[in-house]
Amino acid sequence: GFEPMERPAPGIVQRELVSQALETGLIVIDAMLALGRGQRELIIGDRETGKTAIAVDTIINQRNSEVICVYCAVGQKTSSITQVIEAVRQFGAPERCIFVVAAADDPAGLQWLSPYAACTMAEYFSKRGGDALLVIDDLTSHAVIYRQLSLLLRNPPGREAYPGDIFYIHSRLLERAARLSHERGGGSLTALPIAATEEGNISAYIPTNLISITDGQIVVEPRLFQEGQKPAVNVGKSVSRVGGKTQPPALRGLAEHLRLEYAQFLELEIFTRFGGMVDERTRRIIEHGRRIRAVLTQPQYSGLAMPHQVALLLALNEGMLDALPLEKLTGFHAVLAQWLDENDPGLLGRIKSTGALDEIARIALRKLVEGLIAKMRAAPDAIRSREA
Repeated sequence: GFEPMERPAPGIVQRELVSQALETGLIVIDAMLALGRGQRELIIGDRETGKTAIAVDTIINQRNSEVICVYCAVGQKTSSITQVIEAVRQFGAPERCIFVVAAADDPAGLQWLSPYAACTMAEYFSKRGGDALLVIDDLTSHAVIYRQLSLLLRNPPGREAYPGDIFYIHSRLLERAARLSHERGGGSLTALPIAATEEGNISAYIPTNLISITDGQIVVEPRLFQEGQKPAVNVGKSVSRVGGKTQPPALRGLAEHLRLEYAQFLELEIFTRFGGMVDERTRRIIEHGRRIRAVLTQPQYSGLAMPHQVALLLALNEGMLDALPLEKLTGFHAVLAQWLDENDPGLLGRIKSTGALDEIARIALRKLVEGLIAKMRAAPDAIRSREA
């Protein structure tokens, strides 16, 4: 039969704690923020800063999992929607993706209803014990559409001419994302709503509403995007309130001090731009920080599995990457992943299944990475990734 598009969210008793990780394949998110299945994480930033790219990479990375993905486009250009569909078709698992499209030229009523329809489709799988991922691109356009409809219906306008119940309609939608209890099938619905800001103003009306509704936010910034750091995630402003508990112990242990070290580097880098003299300790922090930035920079459609991320962070933490020039680190992710897959897939399988990195696995992984770096230094052009 038919499912209702609009329905109440699961109650507290019907929910379970978020306990399983949702891997995005993006090291800046998986290592420094971490998402869990059943979480609601807002992706927020100015237009053309790579918000949709983060969501699409997350969808593509589910090709190796059992997660069903639902992508909902609200008021987007047809050309942009086509690019997303083609990317998933080429790099992901389109047979496990649903696209709900209400383009910019579709009727306003259809655009307003589309997120609710997409949420119901995702709930169909989560209520049957499966895991679903819902991406809504974007809720700022949805709010504008709702404002238009409300003004046409002569409803009294509130702040910025939005109707008084704008918070309610978004919270009622996003509260439907949850990890369900075992009695309810144990499924999960993860929501990744997207919101657009103007000139980085995350304290505007709709962005603050959405930040208060969700379990954290991934903030992308134009400055980082223009500097070539992609994904352009500002780790200082980004937060994941529930996903940290789901992070595999191996990744959590290696990424523990990464956030602080990177924040220190960014602070020091601002002062060194003026060309002042720095002491040896400061120079080391800056050199290490530049390597952290190179590791966090990842090309689109090139997600890394959790064991590959563990190997990369191990190499970073133990100073192995210091032996390579900075420009060599741009394509290092893919080269390392290929090298590990070819030389010890069994070790990667153990790390993936246990989620832990014991001393034996650490030594074996260190030897593998050291072998690759030695080979790269001896013959820089001899090793190329499959992508290259």
